[in-house]
Amino acid sequence: MGPPPEVTVPLTRHSLIDAAAARLGWRRAYDTTTEVDALLTEQSETAYREAADHVALATAKNTSTLSVQPGVLDVRGRILADVLYLEGVLAGARTHGLAPELIQRLEDAVTHGHELTVLLADTVRATTAGFSRS
Repeated sequence: MGPPPEVTVPLTRHSLIDAAAARLGWRRAYDTTTEVDALLTEQSETAYREAADHVALATAKNTSTLSVQPGVLDVRGRILADVLYLEGVLAGARTHGLAPELIQRLEDAVTHGHELTVLLADTVRATTAGFSRS
């Protein structure tokens, strides 16, 4: 029996511990705004880098009103699940008496998230035969 196969790990900013934690669904907490800003920048850069692919795919496949529906339904479902998760975060923050500014920002995010899910539900309704023009 020979040596075990070589395992290569891509070089990233994240440590092995961060990668393992993410794999288990755990998230690292950052205690400085510098670290948080770096993570937010990284998230934005990744999203915008991938956006070109999303636009090309969406342009090719969304050729009719009804073809828009599945994608919008998927987005609404993910956002709704995330907003409900944020409601739990908010409940925990309130229960443990965390900073009022944090609680206010969580409340704002939850409210905005619910508003977004309503707008997306209206968008999905606009894709049905009663609204469709194509």
